[in-house]
Amino acid sequence: MKAFSLLNPATAVFILAISSSTSVSFGHEDFSKPVITTETKKGDDGKDALYMYIDGVKVHELDTTKQTLPPVVTPGPVGVVGAAPSDAIVLFDGSEKALAENWTDTKGSPSQWKVVDGALESVKKAGYIQTKEKFGSCQLHIEWASPASVQGDGQGRGNSGVFLMGTYEVQVLDSYNNVTYADGQAGALYGRQKPLVNACRKPGEWQSYDIVFHRPIFDESGKVTRRATFTVLHNGVLVQDHTVLSGGTGWMGPNAASEYKAHPDKMPFSLQDHGNPVRYRNVWIRELKD
Repeated sequence: MKAFSLLNPATAVFILAISSSTSVSFGHEDFSKPVITTETKKGDDGKDALYMYIDGVKVHELDTTKQTLPPVVTPGPVGVVGAAPSDAIVLFDGSEKALAENWTDTKGSPSQWKVVDGALESVKKAGYIQTKEKFGSCQLHIEWASPASVQGDGQGRGNSGVFLMGTYEVQVLDSYNNVTYADGQAGALYGRQKPLVNACRKPGEWQSYDIVFHRPIFDESGKVTRRATFTVLHNGVLVQDHTVLSGGTGWMGPNAASEYKAHPDKMPFSLQDHGNPVRYRNVWIRELKD
């Protein structure tokens, strides 16, 4: 039980409850759900395009009568939260030293992201930033802020992403009064599962993700034998409730997502450069047993 020291008692109780149930559910996974189908048909440009449907709903469906948007809730007041517990690995504490010691670009070279007012800021065309250390199943705390000056809309507004194992994305987006497809808004498992609610704060305000992630497991042939799961709290509000990730979250065109592909047990954690100056701070992680 001590392994789940979180930022406040209420959250700790919730996560402990989740942890007590995972050992059972992992051994009895129903791979028939959700029902995923695909088809190839002509896109708007006249070219063949892959279309994926999850329980009958098209990936990145814009028609809200077919894929309803999550209800909007107002998160609690900003307070002193997110202090790293004693056994956490602090990946970014607001210093240039932490950036240099813990992060690189995807080629292993020093990242071109910059530290601005104690925050790690994405730099356009600098590419993803990733940790030097590799992780698998974990508890992650990260705080982020979209630009205070609103530019663009939909997916072009405050877009970034938190990538567990550099592969599985929890979407970062300015979703405050900003309509886009439900499985691409803040707190979504990109292209796979919309959040339960929209808990976004206003542009420029600091927000938090607390994520409990259990990695997928593959057999020797590369087949997934246990799918990844996500529990995500956005600003203290539950948005992914022990969600089983039905496949990958990679972009496979406007209406499809990638499938699982075998990979190592541990990989770097990464943040996305999507061309918007999104900021991050107070990043820490705790490794969890599979």
